[in-house]
Amino acid sequence: MTDRDGGGREPWRGLPSALVGEVVADEPLSGGAVNDVRRLTLADGTRVVLKSSEQAPPDLYAQEAEGLRVLREQGGLRTPRVIEVSARHLLLEALEPAPADGDAFWAEAGRAVARLHAVRGDRFGWHAEGWLGLLPQTNAWTDDGHAFFAEHRVLRYLREPKVRAALDPADLAGLERICDRLPRLVPGGPAVLNHGDLYQGNVVATSDGAPAFIDPAVCWMWAESELSMMYCTGRPPESFFAAYHEVLPLSDGWRERMPLLHLRELISTIAHFGAWGDCVPQVRDVIRRFG
Repeated sequence: MTDRDGGGREPWRGLPSALVGEVVADEPLSGGAVNDVRRLTLADGTRVVLKSSEQAPPDLYAQEAEGLRVLREQGGLRTPRVIEVSARHLLLEALEPAPADGDAFWAEAGRAVARLHAVRGDRFGWHAEGWLGLLPQTNAWTDDGHAFFAEHRVLRYLREPKVRAALDPADLAGLERICDRLPRLVPGGPAVLNHGDLYQGNVVATSDGAPAFIDPAVCWMWAESELSMMYCTGRPPESFFAAYHEVLPLSDGWRERMPLLHLRELISTIAHFGAWGDCVPQVRDVIRRFG
């Protein structure tokens, strides 16, 4: 079969052997920093999503499959059914894009995330180290949420070569200063079950139009740190946050804290891609405001 994306790349790389000869159509999807992601249509009309990567760490897809199961079984979220998982691929039930104009959809998504965040743990972290993109996500168990966020969601990235190339010594010192002051800047809260990579692009729809959630990096962390990515990256309609607040009321001043808690995503992006987009100016703005 010819390469349909025109890139000179074999589209079936990573295809499970059981599906060879069964695929009649494919469509490339966005896969982030790690994956080649394709929606495949099989001879019987079934559609599946295949995620594969030659760069993937051996446990990446197994951890993603576990995260989807935990979000579904413990957090009550709808997630795609896992069909097959190996060290080099993950085969999932195909879902639909989130509706472009859907206040009711996003309100339902907000309520679902609030119910997820109502699930509490007794410590911050996770039982295993994880991955965010191609870089390790440190999840060591910690009793103090401020210490966990500072050490494992901000300062751990300051050792990455692309971060040290993109940020100057004053930037690094400002981030360390923010981490020192974090208990005065963020009220904190209990450890709750987090999707871990929650932004608008990781919310899709089932065939009946209900919100479903993909691509997790699960951990126990603050609810607000989770919401910061949704708030600061391609923000969904306000109906999402209003419905969340109805189920799980947010603390005063939460909107003002969103850019500060979004530091994890900004610095992780710099660690992967260097001085990409406006990430460095955003980091410096946070330092000016909170440092």
